[in-house]
Amino acid sequence: MEILLNPERQKFIQKQLEVGKYRNHDEAINVALLLLEKLDREYAEWLEETRQKVAIGIAQLERGESLDAEQVIDGILDRFRQAKEMVK
Repeated sequence: MEILLNPERQKFIQKQLEVGKYRNHDEAINVALLLLEKLDREYAEWLEETRQKVAIGIAQLERGESLDAEQVIDGILDRFRQAKEMVK
């Protein structure tokens, strides 16, 4: 497989090689791909967790377990005020 990089990416990799961070271009590309795989995996996990939270929230709303927006905001402001007092 041949990978073509734009000049900016080529310069970046060359600089990494010059400072000794990687032994060769293949090693640098491999690390980049490993990081991409990790990012993709973490995004998929986050997406699944978010979907589950949304499903739970929808089920709670359907059961009438909603919160009043003003109460939520007041609660957040109260916590903010308490935290601010602790800092003083």
